[in-house]
Amino acid sequence: MRLENTPLHFLNKRLEFPPVENASEDGLLAVGGDLSPERLLLAYKNGIFPWFNDDSLILWWTPDPRMVLFPQKVKVSKSMRKVIRDGSFTLTQNTCFEQVMDYCAQIERKGQDGTWITPEMKTAYMNLYKKGYAKSYEVWEEGDLVGGLYGVDLGHVFCGESMFSLRANASKFAFIQMAKELAEKGYQLIDCQVHTDHLESLGAELIPRKEFVKILQGQLGVRK
Repeated sequence: MRLENTPLHFLNKRLEFPPVENASEDGLLAVGGDLSPERLLLAYKNGIFPWFNDDSLILWWTPDPRMVLFPQKVKVSKSMRKVIRDGSFTLTQNTCFEQVMDYCAQIERKGQDGTWITPEMKTAYMNLYKKGYAKSYEVWEEGDLVGGLYGVDLGHVFCGESMFSLRANASKFAFIQMAKELAEKGYQLIDCQVHTDHLESLGAELIPRKEFVKILQGQLGVRK
């Protein structure tokens, strides 16, 4: 999160964001505002998401290019096909959203010191969950929660936020099974926000922010 030499737009109580084209090279668009359900939904519908540390102001991002997965293009390796066939994992939805968030906050990640899933962020997404806009996928093994992910469901786009694994391949299992389900339901894409090798291995790709926003606004069809 670099703030140096960035012309910042400070949000006030008005429910609005500047045009995404105003973002910095790193994708930082605005600072401040709040994490109300109304502002969060407005942000996601316009390709914007919050990401900040617990000692920072609220930062709003819209990177270009954008990492996305077209659900019908999810990649399933031979080893993951075997994991799925073995049937040791089972998948549920929205059975323990808060617990999934807690695990995502606690999991150690390379290159990260601490977590961006602060108590303030947790409260914000719990509020979205209670209103039916946030969703979790949970992976179970012999009755134990061993992996999962959560995000914001816009009805035709799923905006992934975070995932965790306590067993090898558990989060991959959740992601692959979610992608298959969303493909069957006609979802246009899964927003993965920024590039990682892990997401790329699962079929995610970078597309221009302009194209991503058009998909959000229903101006583009499903890419084949």
